[in-house]
Amino acid sequence: MSLQRIVRVSLEHPTSAVCVAGVETLVDIYGSVPEGTETFEVYGTPGVDIYISPSVERSRERADTGRWHFDEGLEIIVVMNSPSNDINDSHVQISYHSSHEPRPLAYAVLYLTCVDISLDCDLNCEGRQDGNFVDKRQWVWGPSGHGAILLVNCDRDDLSCDVRDNSDQHVRCLEGPEDSCKAYRCVLGQDKVSYEVRRFHGDEERFFVEGLCFPDAGFPGLLSFHVTLLDDSNEDFSQSPIFTDTVVFRVAPWIMTPSTQPPLEVYVCRVGNNTCFVEAVAELAQKAGCKLTICPQAENRNDRWIQDEMELGYVEAPHKTFPVVFDSPRNGELQDFPYKRILGPDFGYVTREPRDRSVSGLDSFGNLEVSPPVVANGKEYPLGRILIGGNLPGSSGRRVTQVVRNFLHAQKVQPPLELFVDWLAVGHVDEFLSFVPAPDGKGFRMLLASPSTCFKLFQEKRKWGHGRALLFEGVIGDRRVKTISINQVLSNDNLISFNKFVQSCIDWNREVLKRELGLAERDIIDIPQLFKPEKKKAVAFFPDLVNLLVLGKHLGIPKPFGPIINGRCCLEEKVRSLLEPLGPSSLGPHTRPGGTGPVSRPSPPPSGLLVPLVGWEGVAGLV
Repeated sequence: MSLQRIVRVSLEHPTSAVCVAGVETLVDIYGSVPEGTETFEVYGTPGVDIYISPSVERSRERADTGRWHFDEGLEIIVVMNSPSNDINDSHVQISYHSSHEPRPLAYAVLYLTCVDISLDCDLNCEGRQDGNFVDKRQWVWGPSGHGAILLVNCDRDDLSCDVRDNSDQHVRCLEGPEDSCKAYRCVLGQDKVSYEVRRFHGDEERFFVEGLCFPDAGFPGLLSFHVTLLDDSNEDFSQSPIFTDTVVFRVAPWIMTPSTQPPLEVYVCRVGNNTCFVEAVAELAQKAGCKLTICPQAENRNDRWIQDEMELGYVEAPHKTFPVVFDSPRNGELQDFPYKRILGPDFGYVTREPRDRSVSGLDSFGNLEVSPPVVANGKEYPLGRILIGGNLPGSSGRRVTQVVRNFLHAQKVQPPLELFVDWLAVGHVDEFLSFVPAPDGKGFRMLLASPSTCFKLFQEKRKWGHGRALLFEGVIGDRRVKTISINQVLSNDNLISFNKFVQSCIDWNREVLKRELGLAERDIIDIPQLFKPEKKKAVAFFPDLVNLLVLGKHLGIPKPFGPIINGRCCLEEKVRSLLEPLGPSSLGPHTRPGGTGPVSRPSPPPSGLLVPLVGWEGVAGLV
């Protein structure tokens, strides 16, 4: 609703005013009143509704019910609901009376010309304007909220063009065929903040809005569009406003999808001698019913860490949803793959890089995860919360670059949670946590790497006489790995001491995650895992079991090459015992983390159980 306009009437000459259909006009009668006035009457021509508002305490009444006592504070409110057929074709007459005079003391006349003007938006792109939804000037979150949503046009509809649609000067996609776009020209933008609409009786002008950038630092994602009717009847003065209408859009945020949702597409790099691994992943993708995209060696240039290069998400509005790849600032040998191979029609692209291009390992997107939907501290997070790794509050260690943190926080719908990862050499959250779907409870479990669980397992095996069983026995391929027995692990004081430190770091994150994600101990599964020092930072002692690949009902777990006891790897058996209550039923080969990359997933909630898959560094070994 627009603000009410005040019109002042005169006894000396008629007053003319323009009003807007459906918008109230206040008539000020106090500026020019005959001496001795005690009462007044107000009449209007057909089509003019007139109300008297005696006070704040009393509701308004129709003005044609009789004479009104002339009291300070009375308001005359005029409304017309249909546009005029001609200039000044309606009017309001006010007559002033005194008990001492049989005839009116004076008259004031207000001529009205009503125009129909509003700024409305097609909220659902259904070809109709929603002019009556609640307060177009406000944008409210939530199922009961309201407001228009604008998608960033960050895909590339014209494959012959080298830039994204939001970076060119053309409108390429409206509701109809592309040829229909030729009739449209840019009237508002960075270099032009206003546009004069030449409007005649009954005309309607339609505008299309193109989103150019996502919410970010300095831009909360809200855009206000205004239409203002100006009075330019007096050439000696500047124009004065008669009416303003406003519509607020919110730019749709970039949204991540959790690993617990069913897969649509999985990406993998073909490097060196990992042909068997790629074939195994292809078989797994086929079982999961999702598309497999292989980045060839000519494009990845032996950079297998495609998960670190990019993260897949989406944008959504009532009329359209499409995936958007977030390209990390790490810029390894895979840096061209997201832009050249993934960006295309209805597949968008966004990236953020620091101006000085200074990045650390924490800026790779193995350090960017998202939880499933949670409720914590009385607040719902229906899209989950983004998890990134950094340092402890107040310390001077490594953090994700500011531009990426700004971008993630500005999306709002998945408020980021920063975890402590600076104790890790690489520094990624996926090195010690992951989420898998579950058929009960919250619908998922959080897996945490646990040195204490691993030591407890090895101590049990030694107690039963298996202390000489070897880790890394049978490892094949181009990697030389020295075997080590359970006894040697348990007698290595430096390794034990270092893993106590690692466990304390994971426990710190455990409590943060429980508090900020609303988790209980029953929602967490401790996965046996050891770490070793490398330049005073932690790296996995054996392939990291929590750094896994979830494809719907199929789960790919790195092959740990743990101690073989009674013909079976005791680490694998332990993981089986922990995950089988969630529904696992079959096995297959998998690589150490990094061989497979991001998984494109839809937005509906997940369903299904788990099937473990194992392997390491392209070694196709069934367990």
